[in-house]
Amino acid sequence: MNTLFILNDGPYGTERSYNALRLARTLGRMEGETVRVFLMGDAVGCAKSGQKVPDGYYNAGDMVRMVGGEVALCGTCMDARGLGDDQLVEGVRRSTLKELAEWTAAADKVLVF
Repeated sequence: MNTLFILNDGPYGTERSYNALRLARTLGRMEGETVRVFLMGDAVGCAKSGQKVPDGYYNAGDMVRMVGGEVALCGTCMDARGLGDDQLVEGVRRSTLKELAEWTAAADKVLVF
C-alpha cells in the first residue's frame, strides 16, 4: 500500500503534524507499506534543522528524519518562510506542487493533516 501524508500545520502549537509524523513512522515500519510525506505551508518548519526544545518534549526535526520514507517540502512555502535548503534536516528535500500532484495520483491513500 502506498500512503501519502500531506502536512499543513507548523511543528509546534498544535499536535497535528506531530501525530501525522507518528502515524507515518509507524505505518512505514509495516511490511508492504510505502510512505511519503509532503510538508507544505507552516509544516515546512517541521524539517528545520537545529531545533532546540525543552527536555521531554518532542523534536519535530528528529521525527521527520525517522519517517522512513520520502519526505519533500513545498519549495514555494519554504521561500515564503525564509527557509533555505541548507537549513533542512538530513534526508529531506525541496520539491514542487507538480511532484505533489504526481505523488497524489500514485497513492492508494492520501491523508491530510
